Parts: sequence; C-alpha cells; structure tokens
Amino acid sequence: MKPALIYPLAALAEIAGCFAFWAWLKLDRSPLWLAPGVICLIVFAGLLTLAPSDAAGRAFAAYGGVYICASLVWMSVVEKTPPDRWDLIGGAVCLIGAGIILFGLRE
Repeated sequence: MKPALIYPLAALAEIAGCFAFWAWLKLDRSPLWLAPGVICLIVFAGLLTLAPSDAAGRAFAAYGGVYICASLVWMSVVEKTPPDRWDLIGGAVCLIGAGIILFGLRE
C-alpha cells in the first residue's frame, strides 16, 4: 500500500477513534461509543505498520503532518468549525515537514 493511501486512512481511523472517546467524556454520549472507538484505534495502529519505512519513528513522524491536516479537515467537516488562516498555514508547514521526513534522501 502506498503512503498516499496509508496515512490518510490511518488519520481517519485515529481521529474517529479518539473522537469516540471525546464524545463519551466531553459530549456526554453513551459509553457504547467506546467500542467502535477502540476498533478504529486498532485499525489505525495496523495501518501504520504498513508504512514503507525502515524505522517506526520515521513512519510515525511523517504521519504526524498528515494527522494534523486530517484533524483540520475533521474539525471543518464533522465539527462544523472552519479552520482559520493560522490553522491552514500551520497545517501546510507540518505537511511539508512530513514530506521532507518521508521522501528525503537517505545517506
């Protein structure tokens, strides 16, 4: 699987899993929200193991930029809170950093 597919799917799974806990604890939703949340977090962890990297830390670091941008999309689409210019600038910087980590020439 390609990183362009792995990282966005992993981000969606992680955000959905974390949001399930958020909904339970902060939005007074049923504890039943935790079951799909845990499943999403397991899927997230499994997807990251498919990342093409010789070091877990490098895969996780590159994923971090994608996660930040996906979180801003989640905020806009699910929470109906549009990102401001600082959110967008910060997300772009993080995504550029993730690209450098993922695609940088290794010695």
